[in-house]
Amino acid sequence: MKLLVVTHFYASHGGGIEIVADRLSHALLQRGHEVEWAASDVTPVPDGVAGLLPLPMAASNFTEDRLGFPYPVWSPASLRRLDEAVKAADLVHLHDSLYFGNAAAFLLARLRRKPVVITQHIGDVAYENRVLRALFKTANATLGRRLLTGAEQVIFIADHVRAFFEPRVQFSAPPLLIMNGVDTGHFHRARSDAERASLRQALGLANDRPVFLFVGRFVEKKGLGMLRLLSALLPEVQWVFAGWGALNPVAWGLPQVRVFERCSPTQLRDLYVAADLLVLPSKGEGFPLVVQEAMACGTPAFVATETAAGCPSVGPLLLHESVKGSASRDVWHRQLSELVASPARLAALRPKVADFALENWSWSRAATGYDECYRRVAPWAA
Repeated sequence: MKLLVVTHFYASHGGGIEIVADRLSHALLQRGHEVEWAASDVTPVPDGVAGLLPLPMAASNFTEDRLGFPYPVWSPASLRRLDEAVKAADLVHLHDSLYFGNAAAFLLARLRRKPVVITQHIGDVAYENRVLRALFKTANATLGRRLLTGAEQVIFIADHVRAFFEPRVQFSAPPLLIMNGVDTGHFHRARSDAERASLRQALGLANDRPVFLFVGRFVEKKGLGMLRLLSALLPEVQWVFAGWGALNPVAWGLPQVRVFERCSPTQLRDLYVAADLLVLPSKGEGFPLVVQEAMACGTPAFVATETAAGCPSVGPLLLHESVKGSASRDVWHRQLSELVASPARLAALRPKVADFALENWSWSRAATGYDECYRRVAPWAA
């Protein structure tokens, strides 16, 4: 089929949704589909992949640049190009429902009578800012509900996100759950303890101190406020932050904190393998790809209980605590302190989490699920 994929940014922006769209698009190309990808032009577009046609949209990214949350607005000329792409497509695939370009693509698809599939990555986001929190709830109850109701098929990437929307949306068809995959050919465990020690040395990390890792954008919803407190309370830990954003941990001035910005996939794999634990106290996410990648590299993860609910089958292999309420920071501090004092506990989890990722997550399996969905939604194109 000729697919039009629509996201707010390209993978070079570094967010989870757009990286998932990139990995999935590559897997769909391998299944014989043609993919045109419309996204904002504020970061470099993908190139060099046969069959993948970027459609960069001229955009204003004011809200992220000035206010810290991403909501790019596309130009009128870009919307005309988007309409042409919708007209030429067999099916329009949107990643999330609230972004400006996604809503525009949905409207154009309705006008052009083209089927729409939506992958919904996130549910509610409990922003600390009351205005942002209210705006997000209102957007989900209006624009989000309209798109999810009107799509021919909605796919969720996490169980708790589906549970959030099911009582709020009258779906056209029963929603599906398709977990994201992991490129286990790239993200895989170390061959030996010596390899881990060598990676730590190359990264400038000591082998006689624990390494706790955060991967993601440096923004409020990822839990940067809690991580600032935790890194100050646990100075014996080497805290590594891989990502970018307005709340850069460099500004904290803590000697135990290291920041790696705009990591390449190879750098990121090295950081996962070198770390003892991925720490992600984020709010309002589905099941973040960084958790799956860390586990594929043999690194256990400590996440919010809401995040862990996105993949119940992981069970006790995924460590978690609530991030709701003022007492949660004390709970996280206590739990992390216990893990620092019991390194054998994390070491025992390493082979188990890597085996789980290898057995349960692959982009090929995810692409098969999407391919079957497309064929049901647009049988004439199949």
